[in-house]
Amino acid sequence: MSRHLIPFNRPELEGRELFFIAQSVLSRSMSGSGTFNGRVRQVLRERLGAGEPFLTPSCTSALEMAAVLCDLSPGDEVILPSFTFVSTANAFLLRGARPVFVDVRPDTLNMDEKLLPAAATPRTRVVAPVHYAGVSCDMDAISAFARPRGIRVVEDAAQAVGSTWRGRACGTLGDLGAFSFHETKVFTCGEGGALSVNDPAVAARAEVVAEKGTDRTRFFRGEVDKYTWRELGSSYLMADICAAFLLGQLERWDEILARRRSIYAGFRERLAALERTGKARLPIVPEHAITNAHLFFLLVGGPDERARLIAHAEARRIQLCSHYVPLHLSPQGRKFGQGPGDLPVTEDVSQRLVRVPLYNSMTEADVALVCDTILGFYGHG
Repeated sequence: MSRHLIPFNRPELEGRELFFIAQSVLSRSMSGSGTFNGRVRQVLRERLGAGEPFLTPSCTSALEMAAVLCDLSPGDEVILPSFTFVSTANAFLLRGARPVFVDVRPDTLNMDEKLLPAAATPRTRVVAPVHYAGVSCDMDAISAFARPRGIRVVEDAAQAVGSTWRGRACGTLGDLGAFSFHETKVFTCGEGGALSVNDPAVAARAEVVAEKGTDRTRFFRGEVDKYTWRELGSSYLMADICAAFLLGQLERWDEILARRRSIYAGFRERLAALERTGKARLPIVPEHAITNAHLFFLLVGGPDERARLIAHAEARRIQLCSHYVPLHLSPQGRKFGQGPGDLPVTEDVSQRLVRVPLYNSMTEADVALVCDTILGFYGHG
């Protein structure tokens, strides 16, 4: 039982999750080749509208699978934001590539596409934009930079399942796109992910890489009489029992997104006074982006103010949180030659950002209580 009246996150049953889990167990086929794996992939094909989705144990696994498919070699470089989760960097580092961190835009907190030309070298092989808080990066500008140079675009769309850019699904706009179904995400199965392979020429390879580098899937389809090791791979398969849970969530796609967007709009309306009076800044969603309402945040005056606000809410059993420590300032990240002062926007927002609770079952009263607590801290009560 949470000690918080309103925790930062609360995963919920949305529909037929438990029924589907029982079906999976009774089918005696709970591995990655089970029935629910195929059913979830079909839903994702229909919802994303492009690409071939492969279910994975996590978004981390999806990113690692993407790195394998990019054929990286030691010394290759990958451009990514420092303001992201560590998996975005680790996936490429595990293949011997060197991360090159760039700053974020002050409006969306996404990768600043204007910085890509200066960050690129002849060794640049991948650009990995991260759709922060479920708000799309400027994928037109990123693609226009990368494609003429033969640079792969791997979207970290962990937070952006259901988000779009110019009417197209985030995660399907680059060569590859990684999604998360972790318990903190809009749709969940506890731990889980998916990789959207958006280049048809790569899809057949992805099937092999996901099956430990073998053509085992072709064997199950009766296309070969035995399977064998074909190339580098790993076990990038989601257990069918997890896919069963996920299907129960994805069946409620429209309802969940509508509910979260309503909660998001409630925060924006109730907290607008903070922006009008210059006390805090609210999220900015560009004209061509539609967010899935994964995350709502405030940018406050500074780290001391943030600590006081979080403590103020904690005393009222409401859980507010900070977010990323910039990767370029971490002990591991500093090994790649960047340090304090190199990415000023990232360093500034990382000290001022406060995340507010946002989960599917929040009520209007919950939103009002969170907002009244924050407004009270700033004397707007």
